[in-house]
Amino acid sequence: MNKTLQLQLSKDYCCTPEEVCGRENIFTVCSPLEGRRKFQEKSGCFLKICAVNGKILVTGREDIVSQCREKYSKWDGAWFMEFQTIFELEKTVRAFGYKIDRLHPFYISEEITPLPPCDFETVYYTQKEIEQFRDDDRFDEAFAFCEDAPDVLGIAAVKNGEIIGMAGASADSPYMYQIGINVLPDHRGKGIGAALVTLIKNKVLELGKLPFYGTSVSHIASQKTAVKAGFFPAWTELVTEKGD
Repeated sequence: MNKTLQLQLSKDYCCTPEEVCGRENIFTVCSPLEGRRKFQEKSGCFLKICAVNGKILVTGREDIVSQCREKYSKWDGAWFMEFQTIFELEKTVRAFGYKIDRLHPFYISEEITPLPPCDFETVYYTQKEIEQFRDDDRFDEAFAFCEDAPDVLGIAAVKNGEIIGMAGASADSPYMYQIGINVLPDHRGKGIGAALVTLIKNKVLELGKLPFYGTSVSHIASQKTAVKAGFFPAWTELVTEKGD
């Protein structure tokens, strides 16, 4: 298991790196640790669950973690994110006034890889220069403008003087940078996304950080982009938020 990811998940799930790498399901009361990922941490950590290495890591408020420990201590983590389990968990967290907010697979890349063929020019943007794209809906996946996960690097694909795609990297923690990508509708399906993601993740690796990429379980095109850019599946994560 990648050592940086192992360290990161130990920070995120309030356990030890050895527990992350082990085979037992882990249940901890959340105690916010320095170095954790804080993206969209709007109402503290009621409950979040990570499926990794064939098990689950569970952290959050003591009352809900206690229920999860009682029910899921022997659960097979490889199958935890099946619909029936999530459906039942949603009913449980709703009773506390919360809801399941996000459930995403995440990918990492450990090596610099060659750039796929592309027929566009590139423009790089520093953290300060990214500010010009605030409120630009074309690039809402590339740049989140989140105070807890600042956008630190951008790369645009430019053709005939116009931006046709943009990739961004945000500093979600001291150890790992998250990659986001937008390709304008008229230019999708041409490999532009994979090329931009390859370029920016190579830059992140050169900075000594581990790049990671999250997407939806149903967004197959996005998953293919990750694979083409040299990423591989690493963990799946469920996060809760205050209910409606």
